[in-house]
Amino acid sequence: MIAGFITASGILIAASQLKHILGVPAGGSNLVAIAGSLIRNLPATHPWTLAIGLSAMAFLFWVRRGLKPLLVGLGLRPRLADTLAKAGPIIAVAVTIALSSALSLEERGVRIVGAVPQGLPPFALPGLDLELLGRLLVPAILISVIGFVESVSVASTLAAKRRQRIDPDQELVGLGAANLASAVSAGYPVTGGFARSVVNFDAGAETPAAGAFTAVGIAFATLFLTPLLFFLPQATLAATIIVAVLSLVDLGVLKRTWTYAKADFAAVAATILLTLGAGVEIGVTTGVLVSLVLHLYRTSRPHLAVVGRVPGSEHFRNVLRHEVETDPAVLSLRVDESLYFANARYLEDRLYDMVAARPELRHVVLMCPAVNAIDASALESLEEINRRLADSGVTFHLSEVKGPVMDRLQRVDFLDHLTGRVFLSQHQAMTELSGAHRARSDRATAK
Repeated sequence: MIAGFITASGILIAASQLKHILGVPAGGSNLVAIAGSLIRNLPATHPWTLAIGLSAMAFLFWVRRGLKPLLVGLGLRPRLADTLAKAGPIIAVAVTIALSSALSLEERGVRIVGAVPQGLPPFALPGLDLELLGRLLVPAILISVIGFVESVSVASTLAAKRRQRIDPDQELVGLGAANLASAVSAGYPVTGGFARSVVNFDAGAETPAAGAFTAVGIAFATLFLTPLLFFLPQATLAATIIVAVLSLVDLGVLKRTWTYAKADFAAVAATILLTLGAGVEIGVTTGVLVSLVLHLYRTSRPHLAVVGRVPGSEHFRNVLRHEVETDPAVLSLRVDESLYFANARYLEDRLYDMVAARPELRHVVLMCPAVNAIDASALESLEEINRRLADSGVTFHLSEVKGPVMDRLQRVDFLDHLTGRVFLSQHQAMTELSGAHRARSDRATAK
């Protein structure tokens, strides 16, 4: 879901900036609306704005790939060359500001940033209007969820590029603190934005200190440098954002997930299509719901394998995949999922079908190496399995039960009523149960 959200958001952000590259009015909250607006206004494309936007984009794309090798080839040290290459957006901003001022591009119809208010916002507590709070409650919750998902998504993606990991709890605490500060300083809701984060990443930010330096830099610029931004073409800003966010677009995830798991492909595709077609809120909500439904579907039908002993070893493997030894009187069944309300009935039905097809069966051993939890509904199912197997003259056993699961089973009387035993390993279970069965058969034959 996160992969689809990032890709769709990157496309949406890039598309929303095209109006500044073309110099036309356009808008929309999804790709269909944005594309339609751009197409309708395409005849009004402003040549000067288009030239600046395309030139800035071409320069920035070249800087990302070609400037560092060029500087290294000229004899600069790789680290210095890398630093200069990451300063590409600054160069683009400085050059286009100079051109805009020298050529009076504003008079030629090029949209510029214009006057930016100087100074920092005043600190003040927000007004407490109960009616306003009531109207904003639901939108505020939605903004919070979308902001957190966006922040974690872009943080995870950028961390992966450096083989790092993030702590979502810390991200949530940081966002909360930032939004509290924003509330008393006339700020917008705070989130880890895609465009800003990627621009910061491309500039070489590696530690939290980068955020502190950015804040100091923004404060300094707000106090003293805003007059210098007056002539900055909006097309240059748009080009910087487009080049940055397109690095997050990964349509290859569709092919990879289709090849690996169709269910994951469905989650990715649904998130991408609905985010692009209906907007971020619907796309993220649908992606989460699809992921939950797919998780419930997969775990409600866990993989169950009848296993046997690999000859000459203590290992047990699926009888459909390996040449193994089995005993017709013992059914060894491995469940590869934790047991909970969604899959408890499925386990019962499959187990009863297997038992019914084996009239010579005397023991059932449920292997639990992959069972990390058993909830109350699944416990009731195990109790019912134990009772019904006992009525059929079949003994029910467990093997390889994990410690935390065993601790919970010992809190109730399930083990007291278990007709069989809990074996430490499947090898021990098969050795004892098969040996006991052979001994009884030998005695019956002697009589």
